Amino acid sequence: MRYVSTRGQAPVLSFEEAMLTGLARDGGLYLPETIPQMAPAEIAALAGLSYEEAAFRVMRPYIGDTFTDAEFEAIIARTYAGFAHAARAPLVQLGPNHHLLELFHGPTLAFKDFAMQLIGQMFEAALKRNGKRVCIVGATSGDTGSAAIEAFRGLEAVDVFILYPQGRVSEVQRRQMTTPSEANVHALAVEGHFDDCQARVKDMFNDFQFRDAVGLAGVNSINWARILAQVVYYFTSAVSLGAPQRQVSFTVPTGNFGDVFAGYIAKRMGLPISRLVVATNQNDILHRCLSSAKYTPDGVIPSISPSMDIQVSSNFERALFEAYGRDGRAVAQLMDELKADGFTVSQGALQALRESYDSGRCDEDQTRAAIRRTWDTTGELLCPHSAVGVHVAEAHLVPEVPMITLATAHPAKFPAAVEAASGQRPPLPSHMADLYERAERITEVENDLGAIQGIIRAYCV
Repeated sequence: MRYVSTRGQAPVLSFEEAMLTGLARDGGLYLPETIPQMAPAEIAALAGLSYEEAAFRVMRPYIGDTFTDAEFEAIIARTYAGFAHAARAPLVQLGPNHHLLELFHGPTLAFKDFAMQLIGQMFEAALKRNGKRVCIVGATSGDTGSAAIEAFRGLEAVDVFILYPQGRVSEVQRRQMTTPSEANVHALAVEGHFDDCQARVKDMFNDFQFRDAVGLAGVNSINWARILAQVVYYFTSAVSLGAPQRQVSFTVPTGNFGDVFAGYIAKRMGLPISRLVVATNQNDILHRCLSSAKYTPDGVIPSISPSMDIQVSSNFERALFEAYGRDGRAVAQLMDELKADGFTVSQGALQALRESYDSGRCDEDQTRAAIRRTWDTTGELLCPHSAVGVHVAEAHLVPEVPMITLATAHPAKFPAAVEAASGQRPPLPSHMADLYERAERITEVENDLGAIQGIIRAYCV
């Protein structure tokens, strides 16, 4: 299995190389050269398996010879051992034909744990074998950072630096990043918003002298291994509702497009997905693009669903690569136009996108109403991001196809917003009960590439 860049000018890599590299040297994102297929009988055979067994079968074709079967099975077992629910990703029925996929039972209470815990185990195994050391740098709008720190804290061959927008994440999200005491993890509070943090990470990857000097590696959703891990729960949830004998649709609250793109990969592999619905909050650039063909950033508006407060959606580049027939030059041109004032998707590419994706928007009042309504009618307490998904999903329900909405975070990560909407203040799980009492370590830094690189160099060179 080989991996190619969405911009067509970077070297073709193995799975291990793509995993450890993250962002391609031409600025693009890696994707597998071909998408492995699962026959209907193979999909049906996932029924009744543990999550770990299903994960092995879905992901194994992508790994190549990076790990033996026994090594990969052990990695997967360690990855999900710390999840609080035996099913790992349980389904809860919200109403007729509408189901919630709870993805918040991992150690940091967010869907990012499914991928980040796996990457942590794979990185550790590969680096121990190669005798290498890497410097992981990532940007977060809230959940990626805490999941990355949890996955890599204390590992000998890794230093982790997470950039987050100061004052634009919830207190729980911040404390999950700033309270770990291990010396190899660092939370950098950047003046600005998430897109600024993401831009500085890409700047560092494109500074090849710096990149090579510190051994830079990326674990944002730019890393293909992140997407791969998320493909699994599309299969397990769909099979539990009757796939491949029946079609299933998914609604995905998303800002960076990675989670919903994992659903696209599952569909390409053979999972009978009817529709993938992109659910956005008031920062609705993805909905606007899929509706009008125009991708024009117009500023980030802070919301009660901060992990979706994004205008430059990195993983949309992967969707564009597929929609443009894997034409790397066309994608590179679009990304150059994005640096100016945005781009317009061609009619053919827009049609290709619409064949796979629907979309919807949920404003602040609608988000609060969805939290309250879901609590009143089902007793299920939603985080604001999951509420965005539920609101949009309700507009896309059809009688003959089950809808699965992805619940991306535990409501206790956003207690103030949830309490204001529902009257219920969600408690933290017992293993985090003392989170508000733990000492924090925060490094504040201006939105300046040189300043950020200087902090990283002090530890990694």
